[in-house]
Amino acid sequence: MRGKRKAYYASKLKRATHLLFYRRHKKPGVKGWELRKNLGKDYPKVLKILDDYLERLDLQVKTVFEEERPAGKPTPEQLDKARFFVTLRGTLTAKEAKMVGWRIDDLAGLAVTIAYIISRRGKASRKEVEKLLREKLPKWRADLNLDRYIRYGYIIQDEKEQLYLGWRTQAEVDQKALINLLLGSEETSSVNA
Repeated sequence: MRGKRKAYYASKLKRATHLLFYRRHKKPGVKGWELRKNLGKDYPKVLKILDDYLERLDLQVKTVFEEERPAGKPTPEQLDKARFFVTLRGTLTAKEAKMVGWRIDDLAGLAVTIAYIISRRGKASRKEVEKLLREKLPKWRADLNLDRYIRYGYIIQDEKEQLYLGWRTQAEVDQKALINLLLGSEETSSVNA
């Protein structure tokens, strides 16, 4: 009996890995309803087992909800609408970040953009963000980077040129840690001044 159950979950883990790692849509990952369709209604358990396995590789299965994150345990309907994908569990070293293909000033601009939008309660005008970025970067680079952040899914822009945090920021950026780092560096700057 135990061998059959182990084989059952091994097969589901393999399918879940294929669904999460191989891109089929514009956005990486897979919706909960797709996982339920391919893995069965116990897909959250399969993802938990996969997440435990990926921990050794410093990776994790991340869940991003389209609407606001549920306060308590998400319902099956909320999980069906959520997007699941694999991302880093820890952080990149400076050397690893270089290999990703982003310049340090591009990453700094992204951090500033995200922090500014967070500070404005999740919404800021594009003009405000452009002005902020142009204080530290050349105009052409600030515009290019902002378009890049939108194209890569870190920022969303609506028809009124309002900017919001994108799905990728929600999935890849520890927003609380970012704010704490920025506040910590601000406190360090004011103490050293």
